[in-house]
Amino acid sequence: MADKPTKGLADVVAASTALSDIDGKAGRLFYRGYDIHDLAGRATFEETAHLLQRGKLPTREELDAFGEELARGRELGALAAANIAEIAEKQKPMEALRSLVSLSAADDPDRDSIAPDANLRKAARLTAQQPLLVAGYHAARTGGTPPEPNPELSIAGNFLLQVTGREPGAREVEIFDTCLVLHADHTMNASTFAARVCAATLSDMHSAIVAAIGTLKGPLHGGANEQVMKTLESLSPDDVARSVREKLAAHEKIMGFGHRVYKTEDPRATHLRRMSQELAEASGDDTYYRMSKEMEEVVLEEKGLYPNVDFYAATVYHYLGIPTDLFTPVFSISRMAGWTAHVIEQHADNRLIRPDSEYIGERDQKWKPIEER
Repeated sequence: MADKPTKGLADVVAASTALSDIDGKAGRLFYRGYDIHDLAGRATFEETAHLLQRGKLPTREELDAFGEELARGRELGALAAANIAEIAEKQKPMEALRSLVSLSAADDPDRDSIAPDANLRKAARLTAQQPLLVAGYHAARTGGTPPEPNPELSIAGNFLLQVTGREPGAREVEIFDTCLVLHADHTMNASTFAARVCAATLSDMHSAIVAAIGTLKGPLHGGANEQVMKTLESLSPDDVARSVREKLAAHEKIMGFGHRVYKTEDPRATHLRRMSQELAEASGDDTYYRMSKEMEEVVLEEKGLYPNVDFYAATVYHYLGIPTDLFTPVFSISRMAGWTAHVIEQHADNRLIRPDSEYIGERDQKWKPIEER
């Protein structure tokens, strides 16, 4: 008798990849063999995108050339630019990004090709444009336009400039850049799998990214960091422990804890906790950080669950001045490096992804004319 199918494809190997790997028991994450602890705070997001998309950490000359390519791609297509205001008026952030990335395909010069060189160029353009789409959407919904990108700033620095409207401090840029590195890829998560399924049909990169964004939009994948912030805002700073215990006793899910893969602390949370504390202290009001620490202690004591990447990302983004409903769109900025790399990898050694299914419906049904039903 055949084995029962695994719900949610848990532990089913769906693809081979050289991009990222996880040791869930030890709590380790690797990008192309590099431990995330070695990359975080050392490699820039641009270096990390180059590593994922082009297979290696760049030399200085390669990084300069990649930076110039990103700068050239940092311009919205005419169709996306013409419609961003109306989209911002009618759609929520993740819906808007799904629409805008789709529209961006119309003006991409490589839109009709999935050749390796075309895919590399599209990956760079998508990586460069995603921060502009998020910041442009935010500006449009508030009736303004984002500041022009500063050619002296990185992707991280320009996003903070455009979404907050002020020149970010050097340390703020470094911290946000590290956030982008930490979120750049994470093996075969739901949105990455969706991108690869789409790419496996030999569809184009923009279509695969739209599939990924549509998947990230779902609350079981994206949105946890936003919910963490909303939870913190709903609690009294003096009553965190009791409130959290009451929620747990009522079997309410506390977002930002536990992970399907990690059996110990998510290695990304280690860095985010430290950066949250630093930003909290620099802000002069560490209330949300202290509340987060107390929540962490209670959940670990009551449920044995560790914080995941979303938990401290919430307060980091908050202290950086990023609006709460843009937290998941910010995830898409960083994950664009990984999504596009997975599309490149899928196209390079492709086979249609077509799993089997177990039929559990009725059998041997007999058709009757409608008058006899």
